[in-house]
Amino acid sequence: MTRRQVILIDDEEDIRRSVQQSLELRGYEVTAFARADRALEALARDFPGVVVSDIRMPRMDGIQFLEAALAVDADQPVVLITGHGDVPLAVEALGKGAYDFIEKPFATDRLVQAIERAAEKRELVMELRSLREAGQADDPLEAVVLGRAPALVELRRKIRAVAATDLDVLIVGDTGSGKELVARSIHQLSDRRDKPFVTINLAALPGAMIETELFGHVAGAFPGAMRARTGRLEHARGGTVYLDAIGSAPPSLQVKLLRMLEDRAIEPLGTSEKVDLDVRFFASAKDSLETLVQQGQFRDDLLYRLNPVTLRLPALRDRAEDIPRLFQHFVSEAAERFGRPSIAVPPERLLEIATRDWPGNLRELKNAADRYVLGIETDAYSAAGPALSLAEQVDRFEKSVIAAALAAHDGNLKATYESLGLSRKTLYEKMQKHRLRREDFEG
Repeated sequence: MTRRQVILIDDEEDIRRSVQQSLELRGYEVTAFARADRALEALARDFPGVVVSDIRMPRMDGIQFLEAALAVDADQPVVLITGHGDVPLAVEALGKGAYDFIEKPFATDRLVQAIERAAEKRELVMELRSLREAGQADDPLEAVVLGRAPALVELRRKIRAVAATDLDVLIVGDTGSGKELVARSIHQLSDRRDKPFVTINLAALPGAMIETELFGHVAGAFPGAMRARTGRLEHARGGTVYLDAIGSAPPSLQVKLLRMLEDRAIEPLGTSEKVDLDVRFFASAKDSLETLVQQGQFRDDLLYRLNPVTLRLPALRDRAEDIPRLFQHFVSEAAERFGRPSIAVPPERLLEIATRDWPGNLRELKNAADRYVLGIETDAYSAAGPALSLAEQVDRFEKSVIAAALAAHDGNLKATYESLGLSRKTLYEKMQKHRLRREDFEG
């Protein structure tokens, strides 16, 4: 694991060397400076660590350095070291953006605690910046299909593979699991990215109008059809159609969808002339379509046409190790959207969040993050979900707790097993049991 970095500034050589040695013995990578202006030259917006600076120094004092450092990066944590007489000045510096101050003489443990808190904040800031930059990259997957769980890594691999083809795709997942976002990601990675992406929610269309909405009609096709109308399927020419909630399609529509998929053409209402479609189709379902076929509610031949490739999205409860990072990501997004200051969620809150069941999946987690930022949280969280045995519930809880602790401590195993009251050996065994990898939680 990469050692946490500290820039140390103090003009008194004995103090500087003593603090540097103490921090290095604690595992930090320390770069020490006698002058603040020299340290400022080494500081950049991508510096991943914490700055510790004395206040009383010649040329550039700690307050001047603080202002200059925050001009380089407003989120840079700076811990100030102050003499007793400078405490009022240090308190004023907190209002200017200093992260914390330590009064001389101080115990090394007190300084380490301040650095650890500041480092955790810095790592979250750097990770979230990385996520935002990923969202601006050509590949939208890192910003849309978020998560480090093995199932998500495999899902991203499949998405990239499928995007390079022109195969139709069936996307199956629980409510709120991100089915449409996955469909849009495949479209954006495909050769059709510059063509339309048309979403059609079959469950939301009125039954009497569903066919004319999809296929269009010619003038006079039915009473009141004064003008011809182009259907929504035709609007997607050259692009992608996303048929949401395909399982809700009525039997009469299923017949026409099957013919459309076979012929790659449609017949607007009121005419027998076919309109060719150069369209790729994605369909989504909450429940297994095979079950609907067995119940006689869905055509088996339509299912076979829809699923040359099937992508199954894991429920959030099946990748609890991702929940802490996802929640922090959604909190940061919400803070930016609502014009609020950046918020670092405390580790104990992340632990509590990771142990909840989230039947609404990503959508519910995102809504909870919005409420957290707005300060209107509610404890009315559903515990609904599939019935599990006691052993399965215990396993899920244990995995969630360990994953949350690893996320809170950025993959630091020592900090994790100490916070959980476990031995190193026990933590290793449990991580192996639950297929948790330290590197998936490193910053």
